[in-house]
Amino acid sequence: MNGSRFHSRRTLTCLVAIAAFLTMAKFAFPQTGRTDDENKSVRVGSNDSSKEKKLETATLGGGCFWCVEAVYQRINGVTKVVSGYSGGQVENPTYEAVCTGRTGHAEVCQITFDSSIISFEEMLLYFFNSHDPTTLNKQGQDVGTQYRSVVFYEDDAQRESTEKVIAELTADKEFGNKKIVTEISPLPDFYPAEDYHQNYFKLHPRAAYCQHTIVPKIKKLEKFLKEMKLKKERKEKEEKKGTSR
Repeated sequence: MNGSRFHSRRTLTCLVAIAAFLTMAKFAFPQTGRTDDENKSVRVGSNDSSKEKKLETATLGGGCFWCVEAVYQRINGVTKVVSGYSGGQVENPTYEAVCTGRTGHAEVCQITFDSSIISFEEMLLYFFNSHDPTTLNKQGQDVGTQYRSVVFYEDDAQRESTEKVIAELTADKEFGNKKIVTEISPLPDFYPAEDYHQNYFKLHPRAAYCQHTIVPKIKKLEKFLKEMKLKKERKEKEEKKGTSR
């Protein structure tokens, strides 16, 4: 699909959804989505109020930031997700400018998480599961450098963790023989996106883009969470067997 034509369609979809939102008292999730209460059932980890929170941030780009946001808002241990722009040469970029691909920015989400509940490496596992890191500057119909796969690290520890996870995924052939092309760069300035981009899926679950692109990602996430839970349970059983001998 032509890049500019797709961007225009996405912007139009956004404006129509905003107008609909202003005329409605509230939105309900479609059957293919989940209510806020149901979302709690697919979160992983456990909140322990007796533990002191250790808040850190991860800045990740994996295509459209609406998608990345919707995924991480369903992960336990994540306390805040802000959609925005990073990695470009222009100060205070607008959505329209970023969509041209000429500012150098990527659509990203800056995610605040409690590292006493979820580690940065676990955050990366969800990241690589939620998009295709083997396609350069492209995620589905979203094409351009603004949709590149990228990890903007805050320190050497995050950089080393990212390199480690990519090496492990490559060794395990998680993406077959395809090379992971995710950019790993130090975090430059981060600019929050316009208000109408925040909490997009929560507010507009029936929008065409959400139904066709975000809902499948959420279903994939739910499947991944179940697999991780089963893997963890098997590991715990094996460890229990070992200690009982």
